[in-house]
Amino acid sequence: MWRRVTSLSPVISTSKSTSFDQAASGFKIWRSSFSTETPTMVKDATTSFKERNPFITFVLGGPGSGKGTQCQKIVETFGFKHLSAGELLRREIESNSENWSQMLNTIKEGRIVPSEVTVRLIQQEMESSDNNKFLIDGFPRTEENRIAFEQLIGLEPNVVLFFDCSEEEMVKRVLNRNQGRVDDNIDTVKKRLKVFEILNLPVIDYYSKRGKLRKIDAVGTEDEIFEKVRPIFSACGMMSHYFAF
Repeated sequence: MWRRVTSLSPVISTSKSTSFDQAASGFKIWRSSFSTETPTMVKDATTSFKERNPFITFVLGGPGSGKGTQCQKIVETFGFKHLSAGELLRREIESNSENWSQMLNTIKEGRIVPSEVTVRLIQQEMESSDNNKFLIDGFPRTEENRIAFEQLIGLEPNVVLFFDCSEEEMVKRVLNRNQGRVDDNIDTVKKRLKVFEILNLPVIDYYSKRGKLRKIDAVGTEDEIFEKVRPIFSACGMMSHYFAF
């Protein structure tokens, strides 16, 4: 499905890295508000959250792989709390928070938002939720994301789903979904696919070696794909809502 990372090495050439470095410098202001130095109150809240022994599932897949649709089905069937990293970021943008215009530009250009920002948003949602089963959609996108989550949250996922789909199919799906998103255009989709392939494959390899990765062939109807997903959670002892009393 995915070409080897080496085939895309020009994407991360010296000329490209300059633009990434310039973009990173623009985040200094709002990165500071999400410092990796954890205050005592946050540490206490994190410790309390860890004691709840939450069941955490990461959901990975390129844009258009259908992971969002499958997340909805998992929530409906098994009662998870769905957290979309992308939606949390977009919600912050729409709130017109100070300096979040930088983030809007980052999403438009298909680049990666600093890890601690995304992790703190996810952390806030999990700690404030009454649910103890979390489906984190579109995260981690990079090794930096993964490491930041483990360091700041102090937990690893129980399961990692990877929806594997051909590039051609993903491009077609994204362009056809017409959700009015700022990052749903042909140029941005291609950038996002390149970024995903370069940065996400190490994450997928890491969890595969840890024995936590569940690779799903994301071709077929929504129901056909979900029938490949259902046994994964059933095997983890998750009871369907339709039979839970």
